Amino acid sequence: MASDTRPNALLRRGLMFILSSPSGAGKTTISRMLLDRDPEISLSVSATTRPIRPGEVDGVHYHFVGEAEFDRMVEADEFYEWATVFGHSYGTPKAQIRAGLKEGRDYLFDIDWQGTQQLYQKDQQDVVRVFILPPSIEELRRRLTDRATDAPEVIQARMERARAEISHWDGYDYVVVNDDVEACYDQVLEILHAERMKRARQTGLIGFVRGLMKD
Repeated sequence: MASDTRPNALLRRGLMFILSSPSGAGKTTISRMLLDRDPEISLSVSATTRPIRPGEVDGVHYHFVGEAEFDRMVEADEFYEWATVFGHSYGTPKAQIRAGLKEGRDYLFDIDWQGTQQLYQKDQQDVVRVFILPPSIEELRRRLTDRATDAPEVIQARMERARAEISHWDGYDYVVVNDDVEACYDQVLEILHAERMKRARQTGLIGFVRGLMKD
């Protein structure tokens, strides 16, 4: 494992860890907790055609590219997944992630069900799909309302989209209900740890076991 310095740690292949949820169900909060507490996982950096915002850094928050360059990358099949949202395009570049996976690095993806489907179709062996559900529709509405950032009609639109997103829950490997954020985080972390230990990802096992048998 690239970031594991334990003397007996085995080499392993990294994974692409997807977290999806309807707006307000806790995906962003859980993602931040993982990134803050687990040094072995990093956020996938997408390419986008939208303008850079104050405080953002090219290559850290996004890879900012022009529309012509983005179109070229699409034509060259350089994205795992891509989509156009509110007039701007977003995509996940393949090259850097594939190199990192070979070195045992894990990548976190904060994407919707459509992006998840595209990513899974491109690389099933390395993808782990987790969907986060709210405890109830009423609680989801309360969370969106308590943000105090959206007008009532925007909240209603988010609620309608949330129901559509929830309908795709069965396209994921794991489903977690976020009734308590710390408990939800613990469950997500258990999934991540278990997936890291899968035999198929432990690329160093063959040599290790052969060594044991020789001894």
